[in-house]
Amino acid sequence: MPAGGSNGFAGIPPADAFCAHHEVTVSLIGRPNPRTGYLVGIQHVDAMVRAHGWPLIESMSHERPTPSPGVAVRRVAHALAAHLPPASQLRSVEWAPSPFVQYTWSSSMPDHATLTEHFEFSAAHRLHCPELGDEENRRIFGKCNHASGHGHNYRVAVSVRVPVGPGAPALGVGTLASIVNRCVIDRFDHRHLNVDCPEFASLNPSVEHIAMVCHGLLEREVAGAGAALARVTVWETEKTSASYPAGD
Repeated sequence: MPAGGSNGFAGIPPADAFCAHHEVTVSLIGRPNPRTGYLVGIQHVDAMVRAHGWPLIESMSHERPTPSPGVAVRRVAHALAAHLPPASQLRSVEWAPSPFVQYTWSSSMPDHATLTEHFEFSAAHRLHCPELGDEENRRIFGKCNHASGHGHNYRVAVSVRVPVGPGAPALGVGTLASIVNRCVIDRFDHRHLNVDCPEFASLNPSVEHIAMVCHGLLEREVAGAGAALARVTVWETEKTSASYPAGD
């Protein structure tokens, strides 16, 4: 990746034609230098990714057979770890080949990678607890208690852990998308959750409950495809989301 330029987020140099856009997020742990307050200078991390991360990603795209993305992000992590200052340790590396798909390697699970894919569906719901009086429901839920309901464009991020050792089965975005579409999107998209979906017949369809229900619908199917469901996050708005199960 050439040096120079001023807009690192958009690429250096910024694209003026067809291009691929990759994002790499590096998380480090360690004790900061007591004088400078730095663990590692951001310039060092940036240069390290450009010198040893991006060229590796580019070269792997030409390998035949092409490595699975889980193997690829682990190889990038190992390459970056070899060039860290002694005071720091690599906690995780996230590689996003698109805004809707991310692969993450973590030092806590070195023989796995986490695939996260984003989806969306539109649905209506009403937040209401029948055992509470009308006034109490309005106090708790405000406009979300309107008798006719209201709608959201929900965004769903599904994270699954896939093994990356020799002979490990690879679960790709096509397989994950098929599972999520069948188990979640087709079930909830353009529905009134309270009225049309038995999952919420007696369960208030808050964003917290929606995340929990989606996790339950997906867990067995993901396991049957050779992976483990790590987490489901649902955004009700850009500012409001819930994850199940809870975690870091």
